Amino acid sequence: MEEETLNPQSKTLTSEDDNNGDQPMPDLPDQDPSSSDSDSDSGSEDGDQAQKNLQLQTLEAELSTNPGNYDAHVQYIKTLRQIADIEKLRQAREAMNELFPLTPSMWQDWAKDEASLSTGSDAFPAIEKLYERGVFEYLSISLWRDYLDFVQENDPSVRECSPAGILKARDLFERALTAAGLHVSEGSKLWEAYRKFEQAILDATDETDNQARDKQIQRIRTIFHRQLSVPHVNMRSTLLDYKAWEVEQGNILNAGSSDLDGISSHVASAYKRALEMYNARVHLEEQICRPDMSDSEKLQNFMNYLKFEQSSGDPSRVQMLYERAITEFPISSYLWLDYTHYLDKTLKVGSIITNVYSRAVKNCPCVGELWVRYLLSLERGHASEKEIAAVFEKSLQCILTLDEFLDLYLTRIDGLRRRISCPVEGESVLDYSLIRETFQNASDYFSQYLKNTDGLLRLHAYWARLELNLHKDLQAARGVWESLLKICGSMLEAWQGYITMEAELGHVSEARSLYRRCYSKRFPGTGSEDICYSWLRFEREFGSLDDFDRAVQKVTPRLEELQLFRSQQESKLTEEGENSSKKNVRDKRKQVSEIPDEHYPAKRQKDASQKPKKAHGKDSDVLNPGEQTVEKIKPKGDKPDIQNEQRMKERVPEKTKVYADQCTAFVSNINLKANDDHLRQFFSDVGGVVAIRLLHDKFSGKSRGLAYVDFSDDAHLVAAVAKNKQMLLGKKLSIARSDPKHGKKEHARGSESRESAETSNGPRAHQALQSSHNRGSDNVQLRGRNTFAIPRNVLALGQTANKPKTEEQGEEKPKSNDEFRNMFLKG
Repeated sequence: MEEETLNPQSKTLTSEDDNNGDQPMPDLPDQDPSSSDSDSDSGSEDGDQAQKNLQLQTLEAELSTNPGNYDAHVQYIKTLRQIADIEKLRQAREAMNELFPLTPSMWQDWAKDEASLSTGSDAFPAIEKLYERGVFEYLSISLWRDYLDFVQENDPSVRECSPAGILKARDLFERALTAAGLHVSEGSKLWEAYRKFEQAILDATDETDNQARDKQIQRIRTIFHRQLSVPHVNMRSTLLDYKAWEVEQGNILNAGSSDLDGISSHVASAYKRALEMYNARVHLEEQICRPDMSDSEKLQNFMNYLKFEQSSGDPSRVQMLYERAITEFPISSYLWLDYTHYLDKTLKVGSIITNVYSRAVKNCPCVGELWVRYLLSLERGHASEKEIAAVFEKSLQCILTLDEFLDLYLTRIDGLRRRISCPVEGESVLDYSLIRETFQNASDYFSQYLKNTDGLLRLHAYWARLELNLHKDLQAARGVWESLLKICGSMLEAWQGYITMEAELGHVSEARSLYRRCYSKRFPGTGSEDICYSWLRFEREFGSLDDFDRAVQKVTPRLEELQLFRSQQESKLTEEGENSSKKNVRDKRKQVSEIPDEHYPAKRQKDASQKPKKAHGKDSDVLNPGEQTVEKIKPKGDKPDIQNEQRMKERVPEKTKVYADQCTAFVSNINLKANDDHLRQFFSDVGGVVAIRLLHDKFSGKSRGLAYVDFSDDAHLVAAVAKNKQMLLGKKLSIARSDPKHGKKEHARGSESRESAETSNGPRAHQALQSSHNRGSDNVQLRGRNTFAIPRNVLALGQTANKPKTEEQGEEKPKSNDEFRNMFLKG
């Protein structure tokens, strides 16, 4: 690693290779007032300085309005390093680290900058603290190496090899090995540094002190043995170094041989086992170290590697690999969740888990599940109430969903309840007011966002239960329910929860009073009927006969009113559905009628050979009203126009199929939580479901507990109706055949009979139907019901009511428009 220092005299950074790519400002040269080159250099430097100041002002303005801008923090620190503004640089780094973890390279830059500016033993603790903060946030071999080198070079006790200094250095090396000694590709660097430190102590030991030297030799030998038992890269090189070191100590070994001759059996077996472990992992190491792969591929390779390590069953190796992955993907919420879940499953408690959670929420602050599990981890570790409260308050400052916020509040309340009801020995007993305050804050916040939702109901039901059972305050519990009813008065479940509490306590009068308050309210779906039936059931189980009779007297008119309303709504919806179907049919017919005549050659030829009759004998191209739907029929000997006849047959039946082929069931009393999938699953044993139309309230959008279910044929419909009164999601369904208005049915039957007369009985029936409609000509077919002006319920002129017709008279022939007109003129 290239050395980088800060020159205190010039206040500029000098570096051969700056980690952030900064270009350091060079020291200002001595200026000569008479030199033109000096003037130009000064002007150029002034311009650069002005540009840097402008850039700093822009970044400061951005960070003041948006302190969460990570890139702006990084650029701000980079610019301050270039101009060597030390005080602002410290403040900028601290401000960024309050919000975000710093990368290992940023910690290295910070520590080196402070080390180059500070001299003497007074600055050592501050810089040592920076290294401690750095190695806590991410795993970095290079940062650990810098930390170890800094302590050996700058700690007076370590540098002088005093017993306290040596002990401190050894503790630091052991911490480094615990954190990164199992790192397959780079961990050997820490082992080598440790051996080098101990070798320096051996070299400094008095040669006459054989006991001290033997003890130190054995210490180094132990470090070698430990390293040889861990899978690392270049294991053969480590073995050769060990054999060479043993030769230096006077042991007879073949230092140039790679075999295990002369080595103790336990060391040899540990080495073989480590070598096998390395060979099993070498391909996985190559996968995560490939330079030519995307981030998603690299993350997937890490997950494959983790799965392998978890199957091996060594938690320390799994944790090491998670730390390596986190360093590569620090803001991957999936990785942090997987890591913490593994620790919760294997370690349960301990500072390791809480430390990991504290880092997780700092890297991914907008993941509510991490905050919830962090609170639970602190509780398992018996953290103080002050620490838990601080974490909870910090979580509320993050950007989370409403469900995540609700989960956070409930988790916090759960912890307070446990500590109050089951206090841990040695901990101070908490006051119940903490729970009440937390509930009140949650209610104030969620009331404006979760009105009439299960989440708000769950919160208040929990609150009321704790007020009643934990705090033993019935009035407070009732107050909680009353406050909920003010917010969610149209929510059936809120009333039911309040009534249930009173009924379970044996307060019959109070529960009856609640029924009286709510039975006439309008609830979504079938809730209004449900509360009425619930009241009757309550009186049967808890009340007297007089109470039951009074309830029936109040409930019966309400149920009749609701039944009438449901029937009207069903009829209205049925009519709307039929009108919509008729409109669709008309649109289809209109689209067919708008096709140009050139698409029908037979019709074009017929129109060219036949001319319409003129109205009233005048030279007019306008047809009589009764003639607008007439159509010429070809003689029997002519070849029938198959294409035109087929088209005319297809038009009329299309209108009646909407009603004739409709096999629909009307389903009511559906659970408001049920959806189309629930209904489809309910009728799965019947089969034949074509479509499901679940009805919703047009204002709230919630289910009304009603649905239409279309079936492919009548057999499936009959089987579906047979499932009437069966249960779905705890409620008995009411299933009946959908019955449109009688008039609509009669119209459908009439249209269908005409269709069958024209299409199913062949050419003879078709000719008979044509002859029955002929008027004045054998080759004219009259179509439509408006040909003659004879209303259905009004007798034509010349006809008398209740006058029976004789066989000789027969059926009187209807009069034409011209005959009516002449009769009126004569009158």
